[in-house]
Amino acid sequence: MINWQEQITIHPEVCHGKPHITGTQVMVSVILDNLAEGLTFEEIVKNYPLLTLENIKAAVAYAAQLTNKEELQIFDENNSSFSQNYSSQEDIESTFMTLAQQWREENRGVSSNNQMSMHPAYQQIIGMGETIIPLLLRELERKSGHWFWALKSISREDPVPSECRGNTKEMTKAWLEWGKRRGYQW
Repeated sequence: MINWQEQITIHPEVCHGKPHITGTQVMVSVILDNLAEGLTFEEIVKNYPLLTLENIKAAVAYAAQLTNKEELQIFDENNSSFSQNYSSQEDIESTFMTLAQQWREENRGVSSNNQMSMHPAYQQIIGMGETIIPLLLRELERKSGHWFWALKSISREDPVPSECRGNTKEMTKAWLEWGKRRGYQW
């Protein structure tokens, strides 16, 4: 894994004390927001010429380490903890819906894509892996475009043409078409 400590600095007098790429005033959150919007590493470097591909990787590694420090416990209405071992598709869907609901409730009023995507429930959804892609596509079709980062992280693909980045309607359309081409049903 990349050593992000060599490329990310936190100094109280720079970027309001927020983590940023050393030698620049580009905050890690700006890089992650751009990734969440669907930009590629190369597009971010093009938009921020002071950055390198290694800087982008360092920002992602930093975010990954932060999410590894958070432990998330999920409880049902009987205050029983959910198990990480899924015995059926029903268990997977139930866990996903619980996490998605928790994520929505705890992100009301939050406008930062980075903050929403780094939320422990969102990260746990990503950790559920490929089995939840149909559920993400269903949510994308029904509600919002906040699942782009999760889909991209899990599938390691991005079907959104560069000219459509930032256009939620077109990005949604591209992902739904991608899902249909791959044979997903939701």
